[in-house]
Amino acid sequence: MFDYLIVGAGFAGSVLAERLATRSNKKVLIVDKRCHIAGNAYDHYNEEGILVHKYGPHIFHTNSKEVFEYLSNFTEWRPYEHRVLASVDGQLVPMPINLDTINKLYGLSLNSFEVEQFFESQAEEVPVIRTSEDVVVSKVGRQLYEKFFKNYTRKQWGLDPSELDKSVTSRVPTRTNRDDRYFTDTYQAMPLHGYTRMFERLLDHPNIKVMLNTDYHDIIDFIPFKEMIFTGPVDEYFDFKYGKLPYRSLEFKHETLNVEQHLAAPVVNYPNDNLYTRITEFKALTGQKHPKTALVYEYPKAEGDPYYPVPRLENAELYNKYKKLADETPNVHFVGRLATYKYYNMDQVVAQALTLYKKLTEKEESFKPKKPAITGSTSIMEKLVPRDPAKE
Repeated sequence: MFDYLIVGAGFAGSVLAERLATRSNKKVLIVDKRCHIAGNAYDHYNEEGILVHKYGPHIFHTNSKEVFEYLSNFTEWRPYEHRVLASVDGQLVPMPINLDTINKLYGLSLNSFEVEQFFESQAEEVPVIRTSEDVVVSKVGRQLYEKFFKNYTRKQWGLDPSELDKSVTSRVPTRTNRDDRYFTDTYQAMPLHGYTRMFERLLDHPNIKVMLNTDYHDIIDFIPFKEMIFTGPVDEYFDFKYGKLPYRSLEFKHETLNVEQHLAAPVVNYPNDNLYTRITEFKALTGQKHPKTALVYEYPKAEGDPYYPVPRLENAELYNKYKKLADETPNVHFVGRLATYKYYNMDQVVAQALTLYKKLTEKEESFKPKKPAITGSTSIMEKLVPRDPAKE
């Protein structure tokens, strides 16, 4: 008998397995369809001995001290601040757009105050910000929107930015200074020995059993458990009762080159050229020393493993139908990007999992029998002096 069956060995499932096993002494079975743990964060050494991320670059960053300190129990860190260049008009310029981006792109020498005025002069008035296009043109105008966002978004999502919720491009800031870091979070680092090693330590507990290459449907009727934690696609759990929730997928093409360094930055985006959206050079992320280098090219596509929930109003309405079913399903807890149909960063998934663990423990505490109240006949000494069970 397992206390919990956890479906999915990514961040959500693994964090909950660790908390339940180590803090609550629960017996946990965690299953995953894939042949490895760590979900999309899985990394491994390729044939040349270079550490690569199988499912594209995973850059850890967070403003949550709780999340960072929690994960620090399972890994040492390599300080790393992510930087990205974009190939625009035959030049490589910083992305997100900042002061240097504008000066290099237009051959100017503006300062921070002047570039702010430049953005204001380019911006279009949008009465109500509804779409991803609205977000960008209201901040920096149509020309920069077309150079950096329009075609990249079309490639990534298969839709025009005018068809996507404002949340897609709201994630990317525009800066008037020279800060070329992609993220500005308080904590920015990479697991020193890789994500997979960190997950191995998360799941290294005698109360946790891991089954890989396993579809939970194949074992659910044969292995007894009390509660389930589900991190897979919520529509799949309910047999697509209301239809499939739309996702975008990716195809990754890995390549090893006989040079020490190939790119001018860890990641180069290609908004307008090529079928791929970006190229990543892994050694820049990991800090590994090696005479060769490994790259990955990302090609967005409609079919394949679900990576990105498509943020449109009709999809949110469809998800809400599944959420109602999920909320009404006893002893099954839905957590993570796929189970809640929302794009989360890694730290947000960890935070969500830690929050669910607290709720589970609070629920358990509420079901424990309460000690009987002290009656009025009890003497004051009986109230103050602890009882000795051995004498009773």
